[in-house]
Amino acid sequence: MILYIIATRYYPGGSQVDKNSIGYSWTNNYWCNLLYAKGINGKPNVARPIALTAMVILCISLSLFWIQFPRFTSLNKPAQLTIQASGTLAMIAGSFLFTSFNHDLIINTASFLGLIAMAGTFVGLYQNGWKLLFAFGFINIIMIILNNIFYHTEGLIVYLPIIQKITFLIFLTWVCCIVFKILLFNNPEPGITKENSK
Repeated sequence: MILYIIATRYYPGGSQVDKNSIGYSWTNNYWCNLLYAKGINGKPNVARPIALTAMVILCISLSLFWIQFPRFTSLNKPAQLTIQASGTLAMIAGSFLFTSFNHDLIINTASFLGLIAMAGTFVGLYQNGWKLLFAFGFINIIMIILNNIFYHTEGLIVYLPIIQKITFLIFLTWVCCIVFKILLFNNPEPGITKENSK
């Protein structure tokens, strides 16, 4: 996240609202604009190496999350493997955003695979009895729905960059909360057992 913020400082300019604007606009530019070889204004994008590094770190981190998380649930082996495979493949697909492949195809593929991983995560959270994290996850679902509504509605797409960033922040917070819960679950404080840590 910090690397993405740093990358915004070096983005040359151009957005969906103004192709000739200077610099990165938090309200008008998308995260993926940072990954392009050139800014929308046509100037070389010196932010790209930083954004690519951030993208690689993000994809690896989320892949590791989805590989590890199922192991801390009571899900059966096929379900665990489904989450691990779909989550990892979603991140691999997402890493192609910086290539010349069709942008929408990449987003749709990564989203579909990510949806499978998220569904499995919901089941795992429910079976673990982690009710607050389970409920928190529904905020992500609402935000994903809003992203799709704004993306496919001509009058609303201008606000999508803002919705995208809020969704990104909420999702990463949710994942971090799950990781902290797992750490607490496996290293309980004195007097806290795995049963009552739920």
